[in-house]
Amino acid sequence: MLSVLLSGCGGKMGGVISSNIAQRKNMEIIAGVDPNPAVECTFPVFTGIADFNGQADVIIDFSHPAALASLLEYSVNTGTPAVLATTGYSSAQIDEIKKAAAKTALFFTANMSLGINLLVSLAKKAAAVLSGFDIEIIEAHHNQKIDAPSGTAIMLADSISEVLPEPCRYVYDRHSQRKKRDKREIGLHAVRGGSIVGEHEILFAGDDEVVTLTHKAYSKNIFAVGSINAAAFLAGKAPGLYDMSDLVANA
Repeated sequence: MLSVLLSGCGGKMGGVISSNIAQRKNMEIIAGVDPNPAVECTFPVFTGIADFNGQADVIIDFSHPAALASLLEYSVNTGTPAVLATTGYSSAQIDEIKKAAAKTALFFTANMSLGINLLVSLAKKAAAVLSGFDIEIIEAHHNQKIDAPSGTAIMLADSISEVLPEPCRYVYDRHSQRKKRDKREIGLHAVRGGSIVGEHEILFAGDDEVVTLTHKAYSKNIFAVGSINAAAFLAGKAPGLYDMSDLVANA
């Protein structure tokens, strides 16, 4: 039985993960961490991860970027692998994740959906083939999302940049500049409204033709399932930084 410590257990995603794990026979949540739980939990809940004195096989974190430092410290000190499913990390925090991965096993990706990670591969292939096409990324999320553009949109842009022959720059606000579009740009656009779970579209615009790649999430459940599968994969792994490509390769 794989034991899980769920960070962010009192939030919406925490509730979805709890429901999913409750249906599994080979996994259980032994404790949760949340300073202000909004939902009732069936397991012990601690306000800080340092207050937990038990031993879990793996941590799943769906909390807030502010919790990263204490989570990494706990993971390194106890040797507990951690799935980092929280979004909105700064570049400095991502650097901290990479440093900590030298001492503990960490699973980190901007999006836990298998479909999104397939979209990454398709986008890289399209960018390599559609030479000279203008590239724009449009993402849409619910009106409670704080960060913009989404971490997934940036992940898509970074992946596309890897295969382009020349360095490109990201443009977030065309309203602030009055000039023609540069060929070495990737435009990123954020839409916020209603209860949209998550939509990402990559537009490749060439002369007389347009190619689009789209992913739409209709439920938060896909992110919960992804993080749970990541936890099962990560448990017992040696220190290192793992992502969805490692999980898929070992499926």
